[in-house]
This record gives sequence, C-alpha cells and structure tokens, in this order.
Amino acid sequence: MRQTFTESTDPSFGPKHVPLIRQAMAAQGLDGLLVPHEDEHQNEYLPGANDRLAWATGFTGSAGAAVILKDKAAVFVDGRYTLQVRDQVDTGLFEVRDLVDGGVPAYLEAATARGQVVGYDPRLHSPDALDRLRIAAAKAGSELRPVASNPLDEAWGAARPGQPQAPVEPQPLAFSGEDSADKRARVGAAVGGLAAEAAVLTAPSSIAWLFNVRGGDVIRSPLPLGQAILNRDGTARLFLDPAKVTEALPAWLGNQVRLETPDDLAGALAELKGKRVLVDPAQSSAWYFEALREAGAEVVRGDDPCALPRACKNTVEIAGTTEAHRRDGAALARFLHWLATDAQTSLPDEVEVVTRLEGFREATGALKDLSFDTIAGAASNGAIVHYRPTLRLNKKTETGSLLLVDSGAQYLDGTTDVTRTVAIGEPSAEMRERFTLVLKGHLALSRVRFPAGTTGSALDVLARAPLWAQGLDYDHGTGHGVGSYLGVHEGPQRIAKAPNFVALRPGMILSNEPGYYKEGAYGIRIENLQYVTEAAPIAGGERPMLGFETLTLAPIDRRLIVAEMLTAEERAQLDAYHARVLAEVGPRVEPDIRAWLETACAPL
Repeated sequence: MRQTFTESTDPSFGPKHVPLIRQAMAAQGLDGLLVPHEDEHQNEYLPGANDRLAWATGFTGSAGAAVILKDKAAVFVDGRYTLQVRDQVDTGLFEVRDLVDGGVPAYLEAATARGQVVGYDPRLHSPDALDRLRIAAAKAGSELRPVASNPLDEAWGAARPGQPQAPVEPQPLAFSGEDSADKRARVGAAVGGLAAEAAVLTAPSSIAWLFNVRGGDVIRSPLPLGQAILNRDGTARLFLDPAKVTEALPAWLGNQVRLETPDDLAGALAELKGKRVLVDPAQSSAWYFEALREAGAEVVRGDDPCALPRACKNTVEIAGTTEAHRRDGAALARFLHWLATDAQTSLPDEVEVVTRLEGFREATGALKDLSFDTIAGAASNGAIVHYRPTLRLNKKTETGSLLLVDSGAQYLDGTTDVTRTVAIGEPSAEMRERFTLVLKGHLALSRVRFPAGTTGSALDVLARAPLWAQGLDYDHGTGHGVGSYLGVHEGPQRIAKAPNFVALRPGMILSNEPGYYKEGAYGIRIENLQYVTEAAPIAGGERPMLGFETLTLAPIDRRLIVAEMLTAEERAQLDAYHARVLAEVGPRVEPDIRAWLETACAPL
C-alpha cells in the first residue's frame, strides 16, 4: 500500500532490454515492434506483469508508448511527463517525442521504410488506434503485422512477474446499493435495445461494478482482471483465474453467472457464432473484434453498456462516498494542521510530505489503498502537472514558496481525490492574486445551475473565465469522473475544453480542479470532488435545474486569498463551505486540531 520512492526506474533498462527485444523481433522476421502502455484490459494503472513499456524503456508514467526499430527507437509521452521521461529513460537510446502532437502515427510515417514489417500484439491495441497506425505505416510503404506471441514477452521471459492473483471479494449491498442480478437485468435489457444478443465486457471497472465484486490486481484500484459475456436476458459468463476465486464468490454470484477460466474465453467467443455482439472499441482490444469475426459473429460497435449506469451513483453509493469524504477530511485536517505549524519551520521535503499524509490516512483504520500515487510539488516542482517525487528529484519546501499536494484514498465506501495548495512562509502578491483567480473559477463551477442535457464541456469555461480575463490558462482538463470504491478516473463524463457528448446526470461524481502553473516557479491547483444533484427550484424559473453538491471537506488556505478580489456572493459561498468543513470535520479531530480548524475555517 505504501508509496515507495526510488532513484527512478533502473536507467539501464533500455540498454539491457532493447537488445533482447530486437533479438526476439528478428526471430519473428520483424523490423520493428509497437509497445503501448496499455495492457490486455486497457488499464491506466498496471500490475507489474503487464507494464511492458516500463520494462522496455524505464518510463513508468500512466500514459505513453514506444516504437522499437532495428536501428532506432522512440518513446512517446504527453506534457505531464516531460521531466519524468528524461529522468527515467536513456535518451541516447530512445528519442523522446510528443504522444499527442503527431504521436506514434507520425513516427511510423517518418521512421519506417518501404518493405519493413512492424509487429503489434492485437491484445494491447484498440481497433480504432490500429486503423490510424496502419494508414500511417502504409504512407511509408511499411506494414503492420499482428503477432501470435509478443516478442517483448519472450524477451522478458522468466524474469517477468506472474499475473496478479488477488482474491475477488463480494462488495456488500451496504456499499453497492443494488443487487448484481438487478444490474445485469437492466444492462442486459439495454444490450437488447441495441438489437444485440450479448455484450463482451473487458474493462475491470465494469466487471467489478456489474457483479458487485472488488479485487486487488491493479495498483491503487480495487479491480479484478477478468472478462465477461453478458447476455441480454441478464445471464452471464465470468472469466477469472481460479486462484482468485474465493470460497464465498460462487454463491455470491448466483446460478445465473457461470464462472469460467481465462483459458475458456476463446472458446466462449467462438460459441457466439451467428449472434450480434456488442463490443466497445475504446475499452476492448482488436483481438476481441478479430476473434468474434473469425467465429462468425456480427460485431456491434458501441459504448460499454456498464459505463453510464456505473457513473450514475445510487443513493447508497452517494451516502457511502459522503461518509468516506468526512473520514478523509479528518485525515486531511491533521495533515494541513501539520503543514500550517511544524512544517513551516522544519521545511520538510516532498517525500516526507507524502509519507506524513499517508500516515494520517492509515490512522483512520479504514484505508484500503491510495487512489493514486500522491503528487507533492514543492516550489518549481509544483509547476509540473502530475509531477511525482523520486529520491533524485525530491525537493525541500522553501520559505516564501507554494506546496501543491494532490492525493486520494480508497475506502470500502468511497474513493477520494483532493488537491490543496499551501503557502510555506509568506506568499508573494502574485501568488495570492493567481491563487484567487483559480479560486474564483473553482467557486463558479461549484455553484452553477444547469438544465438537463448539459455536458461538462459546456461548463468548462466557468472555471477558466477568471484566468482568461487576465490572459492566463491551464493545460489540463477541469474535471474527471470518479468511481465508488473503483477507479479514481472514470468515464464517460468529464469537464474539459475537448468536446464531450455525455450529458451530466444526477449521481455522477466529478472533480472540480482548475489550476495555474508558472514554469520554474510554482503551481496552484484547487480540487474538490462534487456530484450532480437536482437543484432547488429557482424563483421565477421555468425549467428544472441540476447542480453540484460538494463532497470534499478540507480548508482552503486563507493566507493565499485576496479577499478584495472576491464578490460578495463568492465570499458567502466560501464562508459557507468552510463552516460546513468545521461542522462535519471538527467533531472528528483532536482538540488542538479543532482549534486550528476554527481559525482556518473562519469567515473571510
């Protein structure tokens, strides 16, 4: 569970492992190999056995790719990981390229030659992504070829860790709020509504939600790795490693769910011959599409039928996550008290900040895991979005600087994600002004009322408008979906500049996290989780409205607020939020922490 800190991934990974990969490539007649970050389940966070990109290159970020050719290689990352990739990867061996701007397709077009064959593992790539890569390779005259056996796996050999075998446990109705049979019946009906007879499910979060189970195969997420075939009548076949099947699981699943092994999956897909089968191309790899076509099934491309109902939390899940956030709020109060007192003079480094916060959460006695590795950026490191400290990059906090801490926890009743930016010593006037602009956007997104049918993309501007008015912005999304003791990043809803066509619905949990980052100086982000709810009627209004209810309970550093920049409405809103934090968290902490909390939550 504990977050670990190393010098970074072994920098000799590339020099040690790339020759082995090239040798295995040559044995299969390949001139190159595609190495995506994604695994067979399209996971964001990977078990060690599936982290092929890290083994090949040394890069451990949550998004990326590599292309290994006979005489050259490149690693691709987005803007979050520009510092990390150069810390972890041998740049003499791997050219570092942008994952978003051009990405792998542009590299294939420029770096491969006519007649060359580049291999790919069809279990690791989505069909749509492969189509784009094939087009790019064709422009260069090269060819993409599926491999039956991944050369990287062959090179890894006996040193590769075993597949995780964490027990799959029931998630009680006290936390899930709906019986699995009822979920399967309504999702099955939705599958039938698309004129399909079955759906293939490969996303671990969908497996966990649909069958009311949780596991531990994926770091920082209580997810079991497996697959399922859901029939439109609500019956299902669930494919799990027998080593993960606990004694209680078969009875929990009931007689409408047939437990099988992953070795049975190919045969089960073959049995779908002649049927219309729903598969999500964004969640399931090309292998499933090819296997179903070879079996004679008719593939129906569509969204994972569990995604939208999973996103709309029921009343039990909302009550659970509300309690989880109160518990987490007490841990955060103890942590923020330490930052506001002892840490102001001891000036801890980032590693100590991370360790202290995790200790406060562990002391609750309810922590199952972190929901992601804690981001703690001191001074200039805070300007690196999604920076994570390593022993080599570890920086001490500095007087007159800012500390950005983005963290979260997994509890049986809910998943948390919160960011607070704290002043160390006396902040500058610029820091306070920029912080207040971010706060104004955060408050605007928190209090907005909107009609049904509104998407997160339509609301994104509210969080950015105060910054835009001063010629400023931030280069990340404003809000992502969050699960209920599931993944901390969950779709299909989001709040971002990029178009999103999923309307916000009651029960959806999203983050609200505008920020500002001054390169080489400091970073600011304020993040709360909030859920969509039916809003109180507006006097004189003609349509019912939706709004947000805030879940996160943690004071916002008043030393960083320029009160004169806030409107009367914004002041009242912040004061009301702080009063709620004090009322709900105050009774859960020790007297000295409560005394500090009373000051931290005092009206402006």
